[in-house]
Amino acid sequence: MHPATPRTHARTGLTLTALGLGGAQMGGLYQATRLDEAAGAVGAAWERGIRYFDTAPFYGFTRAERRLGTLLTEHPREAYLVSTKVGRVMVPDPGVGPMEEGYADPLPFRPTFDYSHDGVLRSFEASRQRLGLVAPDILFVHDIGRVTHGERHAHHWEQLTTGGGFRALTRLREEGAVRAIGLGVNEWEIVAEAVAAADLDICMLAGRYTLLEQESLGLMDDCARRGIGIAVAGAFNSGLLAGQNTFNYAEAPPAIAARADALRAACAEEGVRLEAAALQFPLLHPAALTVVTGARDAAQVAANAAWFATPIPDGFWTRLKARGLLHDAVPV
Repeated sequence: MHPATPRTHARTGLTLTALGLGGAQMGGLYQATRLDEAAGAVGAAWERGIRYFDTAPFYGFTRAERRLGTLLTEHPREAYLVSTKVGRVMVPDPGVGPMEEGYADPLPFRPTFDYSHDGVLRSFEASRQRLGLVAPDILFVHDIGRVTHGERHAHHWEQLTTGGGFRALTRLREEGAVRAIGLGVNEWEIVAEAVAAADLDICMLAGRYTLLEQESLGLMDDCARRGIGIAVAGAFNSGLLAGQNTFNYAEAPPAIAARADALRAACAEEGVRLEAAALQFPLLHPAALTVVTGARDAAQVAANAAWFATPIPDGFWTRLKARGLLHDAVPV
């Protein structure tokens, strides 16, 4: 599949490219990203026909939204789709320092969780200003979930449900300020709860439906039945499937690392790069609309696009399944 292959979401009519560009590295995740590097990444994506771009206020503490908005205003508005996120209000704070929450050089705006009706609207209005867009296409609720919030989860979930957060998203969709709403999370379980609690269109699921793990298969199947699209992020599982020893933003546990090694060995026998298999696998599921990858510069975009377009031998996925390296029920 080519990165620019159009994939249309039936419920909303939105057409996303099969490969999208994520903005966390544009905000300086783990190491500083220069403006010229970010511009190179967006330019390389555009040259390859990629027209879906994802960002969030949290990335670089507003830096990524500012950069992406500036870079995309060079192109006709109707030529691309943008998603951003709510759930954190960015509060001015001169005490913000380097490497806070993983960002090398964050701007002086401290993220404060707020999933309430007014918090969602406040966050969205600020994002519109930073992006320079009256109507971003997709709005995700960012990082809701038990793993993320621990004992504070019930409080935040109440803000989102009875406190009007979902109602604010629905209002924005009804008013045409956005065309689709959903969640942008790392936890598939909370997506399952959310689609039962609200009328969602598209959700971004990071790292949970990948070549390495398919515990979310039931959710993916349910979303396909409901017509809810999934934007798959984190296809490399925080780098483990791309040559690093990181999983879920930390050192990979031995059992997980061993499974990645087994996948790499099986791919090598087939003459397939593990990275190519990792990027292409999620789109085999009918719920998946796009695979979103982060990239710090033009070279990383070029590598991701090349892996995404690499031909996969006939029967490859079936043979992985026969070796016990994929869930028995995944559609391949």
